[in-house]
Amino acid sequence: MKKMLALVLSLMLVLGVAAGASAVTLNLSEVHVDGYPTTLADLEFARLVEERTEGRVSIEVYSNGSLYGEETGAIEAMQVGDLGFARVSASPVASYVPALNAIQMPYLYDSSEHMWAALDDPEIGQKMLDDIQASGSGLIGLCYYDSGCRSFYLTKEVHTPADMAGLKIRMQNNTMMVEMVELLGGVGVTGIGPNDIYQAIMTGVIDGAENNWPTYESKGDYQAATYYILDQHTRVPEILLASELALEDAGVSAEDIEIIKQCAKETQEYEKEQWRLKEVASEEIVRANGNTIIELTAEEMELFREAVQPLYETYAADYTDVIEAIRAVGETLE
Repeated sequence: MKKMLALVLSLMLVLGVAAGASAVTLNLSEVHVDGYPTTLADLEFARLVEERTEGRVSIEVYSNGSLYGEETGAIEAMQVGDLGFARVSASPVASYVPALNAIQMPYLYDSSEHMWAALDDPEIGQKMLDDIQASGSGLIGLCYYDSGCRSFYLTKEVHTPADMAGLKIRMQNNTMMVEMVELLGGVGVTGIGPNDIYQAIMTGVIDGAENNWPTYESKGDYQAATYYILDQHTRVPEILLASELALEDAGVSAEDIEIIKQCAKETQEYEKEQWRLKEVASEEIVRANGNTIIELTAEEMELFREAVQPLYETYAADYTDVIEAIRAVGETLE
C-alpha cells in the first residue's frame, strides 16, 4: 500500500511539474486607460488566447502606461524579450519597417472605410504585418486596431499653416510626423509620453499636440488645449505586437503561436466597434465642455495638403506602388 501511494504521489508530482512547465504568463503593455477601445480589445485578446490554448498561455494586460509610459520603451522591451506583447501605434514601428510610412501618409485616406479596405487587403495591410516579422526586429505584427483620424489640438485658434508658425507641438517619435508639423510651420517636440501631454501644455512646455477624439478626451488634454482643429491629417492604425524572443523564452509552441495570431485577428472587428462607440461619446464630452471645434473650409484644407506634399517625395518615393494601390482601393468604394 505504501509503495502504491508513493507511486501515485510521484506520478502526481511529475504531471504537476509538466503542467506547470507548459503554462506561461506573458505581459501586455497598453498606454491607454481602462475602458479605452484598445484596452478593451487587449482584454478580449487575452481572454481568447487563454480559452483557445486551454490555459497554456495567459496574458496579463497592464493599461494606463503602468509598465511602459512610452510605446517606444515597450517595443525595446519586446526586442530583448522582457515583454510579451504591446499595443502600439504604427508610427514607431515604421522605424523598423519603413514601408509602414506609406499607409500613414498625410491626407491619404478619404474615410475610415477607405483605410480599413486597404488594411484588410492581403497585398497591402497583411503584407505590412508580415514585413514586421521579416524585418529582423524581433517583433511579430498580429493585427491592426482602429485609432480614428488625428487632428491638432492647440491653445490658440488655427485655420491655415501660417497660423501654426512657431507653435511647439508634441509629436510621436517618428521622423516623418515631426517633419510634417515642421512643414506646416510648427515645431515638432518628441520625448513626451501620452500621459505627460496635459502637464506639458499647462506648464507651457508645448502649445498642443495631435490625436483622435478619444485620446484628446480620455487623457484630459481637451481641458488644457481647447482648440481642436479638424484637419484630419492622418489615419494611423494601431498594431498589436508580440515578441519573438519572449515567446521563445517562454517555450510557447508553434501551434499556440498560430492560435495567438488567430485570436488577435478576431479582435479587430470587436475593437472597431468599441472605437466607433467611444469616438461618438468623446466628441459629445468635448463639445459639451465648450471647446472650440474648427472645421476647415475646402480652401483651408488644400493649404494643409499642399504644405505636406514634400513628404511624399521623401518618404513614399520607394512605395509609390503602395500609395497607388491604396488610392485605387478608395476608388472602388466610390
